[in-house]
Formats: sequence, C-alpha cells, structure tokens
Amino acid sequence: MTTATLHPVTVTPRDLHFANDGGKSNAWLGGDRIGTAVFNALSLTFPDGERLFMDAVRHYRPQLSGRLLEEARAFIAQEAIHSREHHALNGLLDRDHYPVAAIEAEIRSRTNMMRDRGPMAMLNVTIALEHFTAMMADWFLTDQSLLKNAPEDMARLWQWHAMEECEHKAVAFDVFLEVTKDWTPKQRQQARARTMRIVTYFFTRNVTTFASKLLAADGMNPLIARARVLWFLFGAPGLFRKSWKDYADWFKADFHPWNHDNRALLDTWRQRFPVEVAAAA
Repeated sequence: MTTATLHPVTVTPRDLHFANDGGKSNAWLGGDRIGTAVFNALSLTFPDGERLFMDAVRHYRPQLSGRLLEEARAFIAQEAIHSREHHALNGLLDRDHYPVAAIEAEIRSRTNMMRDRGPMAMLNVTIALEHFTAMMADWFLTDQSLLKNAPEDMARLWQWHAMEECEHKAVAFDVFLEVTKDWTPKQRQQARARTMRIVTYFFTRNVTTFASKLLAADGMNPLIARARVLWFLFGAPGLFRKSWKDYADWFKADFHPWNHDNRALLDTWRQRFPVEVAAAA
C-alpha cells in the first residue's frame, strides 16, 4: 500500500531563494549558541546527503510509472532546491574559523561509502534518513517556539524545508515498496530495521560531533560542548527526544510514513508558501 492509496498528497517543488544574512551570526537561533551550532551542523549534512537521496530514487525511476513516477520527479526537484539553498547557507560559515572543510570531507566520505554499497543500500539509507527529517520537520512546524526569535529569512528557510520534507516524506518509501514488491513483508521489515539501527547511530553521532566541533572553534571546552549539544538533542528542547514515538513506529511491520497523518498541519504551512509565488520567484 502506497501514498496514493493511503493519503494522496501532491508533491510540489517551490523554487525559492533565501537571503540568509542572519546566518552569519554564531547565535542566530535567538541568541542560542548551542542550538545554532546544531542547526548549522544539520545544514552541513544536507547538500551531500540530499544528493544521495536524489540519486537513490533516480536509479529506480525506470521501474516506476503513473503517480509514483511523478512524485519521484518532484521529490528529486525538491531535494535539489534544498541542497542548493543549504549549500548557500553553509557558505556563510567562516571557513578560516570553523572546520567546515573537514566536516564536509567526512560527510562526503560517508556518502561515498553508501554509494559504493549499491542502489538498494542507498535507497534503504534514504528512507531511514527521510524518516528522521520528517520527524524533525513535523516538530518544527508544530512548535514554532524554537525558531520564533531567529531572523525571519532563516526561520522561513527552515520552515519551507520542513514543509516540503513533510510533503514528500513517503515518496522514497513508496519507491522502496515498489521495487521490493517481490520481497516478503518480513524481509522488508528486517531490512528497514537493520538500516535504521545503523543510521540512528551514525546520524545522531555525526550531528553531535559536528556541532561540538563548531562550538569548540568558538572557544568552548570540547567536553562541555558535547555535553550541551547532547542535552539540546535529547534533553531540552529535545530535537530527537520529542519524536521517539514516531521513531519507534518505524520498526512495525505495517509502518508507512503517512500512518502519521499530519496533512492538516501541512496544509496550513502550504498557505504560507503558495506555489504561485514560488513559481513566479
């Protein structure tokens, strides 16, 4: 069962550009240096990560048809624009001050390792990380307090990105269902669970490590930086902690991204980023 039979959601690329001048500050997230470092660390992972997602889905397009093929095309277009905007945002970081080049090299090394494992491994990693981004996106859109004191264009960039992550959250998963239709449900569940355990370890570790390195470059003790980043992620505000129920659902045999139906929330945010305005831009 796919999105088309569960909850039809139209995936629409919005070709928007954001100035992001506020991103030059090391505390653009309402004066919060820890949160700013975490968001910057996430942003650094996006360009190469999203290119991996695009290529994973693109590889299987010849096996798709109808609505799913159109969704796959729209997914690739959305991710390409996300990658472009975060690449521009990352360019605001002072590379002479922060270890941006080293962090990007590590991210590229890890994505290349995934590519070396072949298209199915890439697709499995894609659907696992898409679940992570969808969980965080739902929280960003539901609880606006985290971004309320951020510069307007920075807040809008993250909200637009979150909205489109929600919009396309099932596309790669539906591609996975289609291209593994000869597998048994148990085989699919085992493959998803195995990949998610690995992805969880590396994704949470990498975000923690990269954010800590950014803070250390600003002079914070590395051990204190790591402890404070972990508290931001798993304590308060709890970027990862608050989504644990949705995370646990992944391991169920009948899991589908739209089992968590947030279409009403999505529609509210779509009105703030109308397609007509995006097309004109």
